[in-house]
Amino acid sequence: MIMGDERMEVAFFDVETTVPTRPGEGFAILEFGAILVCPRKLVEQETYSSLVRPTDLALISTLSVRCNGITPEAVTNAPTFAEIADKVYDILHGRIWAGHNIVKFDCHRIREAFAGINRAAPEPKGIIDTLSLLTQRFGRRAGDMKMASLATYFGLGQQTHRSLDDVRMNLEVLKYCATVLFLESSLPDIFTENSWVSPNATTRSRANGRASPGETGFSVDRPSSSVKIETYVERMAEVDPFNMARVEESLRSDDMDDESGSYSPGSSTTATESFIGYSDFLEPNEISIPSVSVSLAPFCRGSQKIQVLHDYGELQICCRRMKVRFGVSSKYADYAGRRRLSFVVDASSDLCQILDAVDNLAQKLSVDSGSSSEWRPVVTRKPGFMNYPTVRLNLPTVIDGNNSRWITEIFQKESSTTQKLVFSRFDVTELESLITPGTFVDAYFSVDSYDIQQNAGIRLVAQKLIVHST
Repeated sequence: MIMGDERMEVAFFDVETTVPTRPGEGFAILEFGAILVCPRKLVEQETYSSLVRPTDLALISTLSVRCNGITPEAVTNAPTFAEIADKVYDILHGRIWAGHNIVKFDCHRIREAFAGINRAAPEPKGIIDTLSLLTQRFGRRAGDMKMASLATYFGLGQQTHRSLDDVRMNLEVLKYCATVLFLESSLPDIFTENSWVSPNATTRSRANGRASPGETGFSVDRPSSSVKIETYVERMAEVDPFNMARVEESLRSDDMDDESGSYSPGSSTTATESFIGYSDFLEPNEISIPSVSVSLAPFCRGSQKIQVLHDYGELQICCRRMKVRFGVSSKYADYAGRRRLSFVVDASSDLCQILDAVDNLAQKLSVDSGSSSEWRPVVTRKPGFMNYPTVRLNLPTVIDGNNSRWITEIFQKESSTTQKLVFSRFDVTELESLITPGTFVDAYFSVDSYDIQQNAGIRLVAQKLIVHST
């Protein structure tokens, strides 16, 4: 078997699985498809796909058939996963893995399948998850950025939810996105910058105070020196250009301490409470603690990180009218020297119960997996204020050209109107007077994990904030 630097092909792959319908029931792979691609010329070098017969055909429920069209009859004479395991291992092991949402789903299923036949799972040289990659670089032009939405956006037809078809569609979507970004970068003064912002949005320059219709992007003014951010993502890309897991890691700086904290939006665009991509966020009273689980997911260079799940999906939480205790701070830096943006809010008892349960599960898994890092609870309860717990909401940032910007969507609510804020500059002062102690926010956040520099824990990453004006 060829290993090392000679296995430089990118293995784009996809799995189709059964859909669990009973508590405790796992996923079973029904189809595996992969294309080995030369990263320099995008030439397909090898293609492989196979249906897979699960150990129990009864796992293929009606819901499962509706999702991918694979019936029990279709796999009756198909090989078992054990029979194709050698081929799957040869395709994946030691290569760069790529696919849409593979970090949270497909990689997980591959590891489970190999564990089910008592074999070591293949390990990637690097991982490119095109869902996170395109969301970061292409923005939410296609709504929730799922493959079906991207295919519709580019007029590529309907997604079939069959492995090899989905892999080919993934490649086509990447080519289209790359072409659009290349064209926009070549003539930035003509093409709309950062055009993933709603085309109805306008940007107001702080210099002249006039709105400029048609400007749909963010100013690329350099942030103030107080929020200077080291271009860690670019530096890591130079080391391993395909390792997008490191790009994801750079968005998730760890929580080191808590501290206390002029709103100047460019303009705003009217929006409603129903935003594409936030339907999976659950309010605390919709979350069943027995349904919360943690597992190890592939991360970077064969490493793993803790993934927090509710039922069979990622745990994502929506909390309304959270009171800000300490305003926005950029006082602390992460391990790469980048300034972290975060603020502290009061936590309800329902939310604390959920996060305490997650903490306990994640800490146990961290210890069981061999970590010696000190675990830092996500809920802060200070002596003398034990009945007033707080949590920190982190605002992830990305590098945009020579500058940085936060990627949390921020809205302002006045009476019955909710407006999306478009900032003229990405300067921390633009947030400091918006998110101040005593104000209320509706927060949509994901639950992430970290284990960096002997500190480990979970953090809350704000995906969307609705700031109440009163």
